[in-house]
Amino acid sequence: MKKLFSIIAFIAMAAVAVAQTPEEIISRMEAEMAKHDEKEGLAMTLEMKIPILGTFSSRNYTLGDKYRIEVSKDGKQTITWSDGQTDWNYDSEKNQVEIKKHEVKEKTENEGDAKMFNGITDGYDVKLDKETSDTWQFLCKRSKSNPDKDAPKKMTLVVAKGTYMPVSLSASVSLMTITMRDLSYGVTEEQVTFNPKDYPNATIVDKR
Repeated sequence: MKKLFSIIAFIAMAAVAVAQTPEEIISRMEAEMAKHDEKEGLAMTLEMKIPILGTFSSRNYTLGDKYRIEVSKDGKQTITWSDGQTDWNYDSEKNQVEIKKHEVKEKTENEGDAKMFNGITDGYDVKLDKETSDTWQFLCKRSKSNPDKDAPKKMTLVVAKGTYMPVSLSASVSLMTITMRDLSYGVTEEQVTFNPKDYPNATIVDKR
């Protein structure tokens, strides 16, 4: 009898999942993300695939105005911390930390902002491309009526079943393919604050 009820429950859950439209699933994803605010902080991995140059990957942590970006390439690691006024840049090859005044740059959604996950259905034609037992994969094509001609022509969004949280978002921008993945909430002050005690042998170059 238990087995029969399990089968019925599974079929019912499957029927509910099938009944959901891509717009409803993505709307639920946005609602789940909206439950978290900037006070929690956000961490994500950002990958950029550039022809000839290859693939660059970074792990990004943000908490309010503070952030930390870790980049590894060919055995070399660079880490940047910023509090919105001062930047600390660590170069593992030089074993050096350079301190500079923070330069305010215009931020775009292509730099790995979680806001890129919001309003995906606005200006895009969305369809379910693939489905597994754990995820939905959506193909988002820019609509002809989309007034933003600089918006990516195509994006691929993967959403986790059960949690409705985004697994990844990939977009083609110019010659680059940008992927944001491994999102997690909960970043501490220690993760986004440079601590000289962690680099006791590094040379400090203060250019402020």
